[in-house]
Amino acid sequence: MAEPPSNGAVEQAFLFGPFRLLPAQQLLLEGSAPVRVGSRALEILNALVERPGELVPKNELMARAWPRTVVEESNLKVTVAALRRALGDGRAGQRYVINIPGRGYRFVAPVLRMDAGESGTQGLPAGDSNLPYGATRVFGRADVVAALAAQLPQRRFVSIVGPGGIGKTTVAIAVAEALGGQCEHGAHFVDLAPLLDARFVPMAIAKALGLAIHSGDALPIVLGALRDRRMLIVLDSCEHVLHATAAWIEQILAAAPGVLVLTTTREPLRARAETVHRLAALGAPPASDRLTAGDALAFPAVELFVERASACLESFAMSDADASVVADICRKLEGIPLAIELTATRADAFTLRELSALLDNRFRLLALDRRGASSRHRSLSAALDWSHELLQDGERTVLRRLSVFAGTFALASAEAVAGGDADVALALEGLVAKSLVCADVSGVAVRYRLLDTMRAYAAQKLSESGELADLRQRHARHLLDVLTRAELESHQRRGADWTDEHAPRIDDVRGALAWAFSVEGKLALGIQLTIAAIPLWTQLSLLDECRVNVERALASECPGHPLDASGRMKLCAALGQALLYTQGPQARTDALLKEALAIADEAGDVRYQLRMLWALPVYLVFAGQNRAALGYLRRLRTLARRNGDSADELSAERLIATALHYFGRHSSARRRLDVALARRIGPVQQSHISRFQFDQRGAARGTLANLLWLQGFAEQAERMAALAVDDALESHHPLSLCSTLGNTSFPIAFCMGDLEAAERHLRRLREHLERNALEVWRSRADFLESMLMSERGDPGGADRMADALLQLQASGFLLRRSYFLCALARGLSLAGRHPQARATLDGAIAWCGHTGEHWYLPEVLRLKGELVRGAGGGAALREAETLYRQSLGMAQGQGALAWSLRSATSLAELCIDLGRHDEAAELLDAVLLQFTEGFETADLFKAGELASRLRIANAA
Repeated sequence: MAEPPSNGAVEQAFLFGPFRLLPAQQLLLEGSAPVRVGSRALEILNALVERPGELVPKNELMARAWPRTVVEESNLKVTVAALRRALGDGRAGQRYVINIPGRGYRFVAPVLRMDAGESGTQGLPAGDSNLPYGATRVFGRADVVAALAAQLPQRRFVSIVGPGGIGKTTVAIAVAEALGGQCEHGAHFVDLAPLLDARFVPMAIAKALGLAIHSGDALPIVLGALRDRRMLIVLDSCEHVLHATAAWIEQILAAAPGVLVLTTTREPLRARAETVHRLAALGAPPASDRLTAGDALAFPAVELFVERASACLESFAMSDADASVVADICRKLEGIPLAIELTATRADAFTLRELSALLDNRFRLLALDRRGASSRHRSLSAALDWSHELLQDGERTVLRRLSVFAGTFALASAEAVAGGDADVALALEGLVAKSLVCADVSGVAVRYRLLDTMRAYAAQKLSESGELADLRQRHARHLLDVLTRAELESHQRRGADWTDEHAPRIDDVRGALAWAFSVEGKLALGIQLTIAAIPLWTQLSLLDECRVNVERALASECPGHPLDASGRMKLCAALGQALLYTQGPQARTDALLKEALAIADEAGDVRYQLRMLWALPVYLVFAGQNRAALGYLRRLRTLARRNGDSADELSAERLIATALHYFGRHSSARRRLDVALARRIGPVQQSHISRFQFDQRGAARGTLANLLWLQGFAEQAERMAALAVDDALESHHPLSLCSTLGNTSFPIAFCMGDLEAAERHLRRLREHLERNALEVWRSRADFLESMLMSERGDPGGADRMADALLQLQASGFLLRRSYFLCALARGLSLAGRHPQARATLDGAIAWCGHTGEHWYLPEVLRLKGELVRGAGGGAALREAETLYRQSLGMAQGQGALAWSLRSATSLAELCIDLGRHDEAAELLDAVLLQFTEGFETADLFKAGELASRLRIANAA
C-alpha cells in the first residue's frame, strides 16, 4: 500500500455512494471497511473518478493500469468486471461504471472531491469506538444483522453462537456498525481470545474503553465508568472464559442500564437475560445440471466464493458452465464461510474442478491457511484446535470416537459405539452446546451428526489415539446388531416408519463394509453385515449398490470363510432380484433364483420359498414367458393360502391377474383383483418390500387401473392410478413409484390423449431415476419420452424408440413387448416410414401368437389396418376391412371396450370412404352406447364427433 503524502500536500479523497477512495493510500473504503480490489482495478477507478461523467478511452485506461506493457483488450474487460463486482454495480439499481462499446468507459455516479480529513477517514476521537475494520463485505447475513440490530436494544444481551469459522465475529462487527448511530458513546470491541486467565476479562474491557487501571481489581472501575454510558460492548470469543464472563456481564447489565452487550462464543454463556442466536451456515444451491451463474450467485455461499476468488485472481469470472462446480464446492464446504474463503484463495493455483476434487480429501482442507488472519482463524485446523483444547477429557474421548459415524446417529448408537469408559450422554450434551456436534430435534427421536470438516478433524485425533481399529470393529458390529433386529421387526413396522428410522444408517453401512473388506478389516463380519443390509438396500431401491456388495460377499467365500446354507440362500436371492431390476431377466438371474429356491425347499424355509416362488414368475413375465410363469404362480398361491399372510396372497393373486390380463382375459383378471383388494390390508410394511420388491397393494391397483381403462372406465382408471401413486409414495420405495408411473400413470394418460399429464408423469419418473441406478428403467423412460416426441410430430422419436427397444431386448427385458412394438410402429408411421412400420407390426403379431400376449393384439391389428388402408386400392381396402373386423371381434371377445371403440372408429371411417354411411353410424352407435364415462378423452371425443356428423348427413 502506498504511504500517505509527507511533503505537506493535502491528501485528496473521492466520495461516491457509500464509498470513499483515497488514491494516495491506494485505499477504497465502504463505510469504514476496506474493500478488497486489485491494484490495477484500483488504478482504473482512480482514472474514472478523476473525470466523472466523461468518456475515458480504452487505450488511456490500459496505459494507466499496465504502464510500459502491451496487453490485450480482454485484460481491461476482466479488470473492469472485477471492479464492478467490488462496487456492487447494478445492485438495487445503482450504477457506477458503464461501457461505451468500442470506445471506453464512463463513471456515471455523482462524485464529491474533498480533503481526506474532511471526508471522515482520519478516524474517530479516542474512546468513541474501536471496532476493527470488517475485512470484506458480509455475505448472506443481511437479515440476521438486521434482526440482531433490532433485537439487541430490546434484549440488551445477545450471544451469537456457532462453530469455528461460521462467521460469528464478522456478523458481530456488522451488527455493531449498524447500531453505531444509536449508541451515544460508541461501540467497543473486546477480543478475549488472547486471554489465558479469565480473571483478566475486566482488564481487557477496561483497555478497550480506554480506562487506566492502577489496582488489581478492574471490575469496580469498569462498572463505575459504564454507569451513565449508552454504548455497545462486543465481547469476541468467550468460549474459554464462559463462567467468569457470564458473571461479569450480569454485573455490567445491572450497574449500567444504558449498556448493550453482544458476545460471540461457540457455546452459550447461560447467563441470566442471555438471548442466544445460533448462526447458520451460508446457503448453497442444490445439485442441478441446469444451474446458471445468475442462479448460483443468488446463494450467499457462492457469492462469497466468487468475491474471494476474484480478489485472489483478477481474471476470475464464473461462467454458466462453472456454476454447478462452484455450487458443488460450496456444498462440500457445508456453507462454512472460513472454509469457503480458504478454498477460494486457491483459485489462482487450481481449476475449479481440481478444487472440487481436492475437497474429497478433508485433510487437505484442514491444512489450508489464510495469511494475515488471527491465529484461531488462520486455518480450519487452527479453529478446531481452539475448540478442542477447551473440551473436557470425556468430551474429547467421545468426539474422536463419534468420527466413525459417517451419517447421523441416535444416542443409543453413540453409547453402543463410543461408550464404555465415557459418559456419552453427558459428553454429547456438552459437544452440542459447544457447536461441535449438530442435533436435529425435528423428528420423533433426536439425531446427531458431525459436520464433515469436524469429522475429518476428529478422525485424525482417533487415529492418533490408537483406538481406530477397535472403534471400526465396534461400529460394524453395532450396525450388524441393529440391522438384524430391524429385519426381525420389519413385519410389524410400516414401510415409511421403518425407512425413517433406518435410512439414515446407509452411509454408515457403506463405511463399515469398506473397512470390513479391507486388509485391516474382518471378512466374516463384512459378509454378515452385507446380508443384514439387504433389506435396507431394497427399501431404498439401491439395487445396484446391493448387487455390487452381494457379489463381493459371494466372491469372498473361501475355505477360511465358508458360507452356511442360509447365508448363501439370502445372498443368491438378493443378487438374483437385484440383477433382475438393474440388468434385466438374464440367464444368471434365473440360476441364482432357482438356487435360492432349492436351498429354501431343502431347509423347509417357507419365508424364502414364498419369496422365490414370487421372484421366479416375475423373472419369467419380464422375459415374456407368461405361460411358463403359471406353474410357479399356482404353487405360490397354494403356499400363500396355507402358510403366508395377506400380502403373500395379494402378491399371488396380483401376479395371476397380471398374467391373465396379458393373455387378454381381462374380466377374470379384474375379478381376482377386486376380491384381493377388497380384503382388509393394512399399511405397507417394510417386510413386503423386502419380499416382493414392490408395494403389492399399489402394484395391484396399478394393474387394475390398466384393466379399467381397457374396459372403458377411463375416469375410474385415472382415479385408481392416482391411488396407486399414493400407495407408492406411502411405501417410501422409489422402485414402486417408478413402476407405477411408467406402467400405469403414463400409459393411461397417453391413451386418454392427455399428453401434458403424460409428460408430468414422465418427468417425475426421470427425477426418481436420477437418484436410483435402474438401467432397465432408464431405457423404458427413454422409450416413453420418444413416444411423446413422435406423437408431437418429431420424426426423430421413432429412431430413439428403436434404440431404446434394442437396449431392452439386449437386457432380456421383454415385458409388454407388444405394447412397445405397437408404439414404435405408430412412430414409424407418423414419420412416413410405412414399410418399416408394417414390418414392426408383423413382428408384434408373431410375438403375440408365440407368447399368448393377446392384450394388445386388437390394437396391433387395427394399426396394421390403418397402414394397409393408407396404401389405397380395392384390395388394400378389403384387407384393411378384414383387419378392422378381426380387431373389433377380438376386442369384444376380451371385453376391451377401449380397443372396441378404436376399431369401430377406424372401420366406420373406412365405411364412409366406401359410401356405407348407415353401416358406419350403426357401428359407432353400438359401441358409444356402452360408455358411461370418459367422454372428454381423445378417443371418445373423436368417435362422438364422427357419429354426430353421420347423424346430420343421414338426416339430410
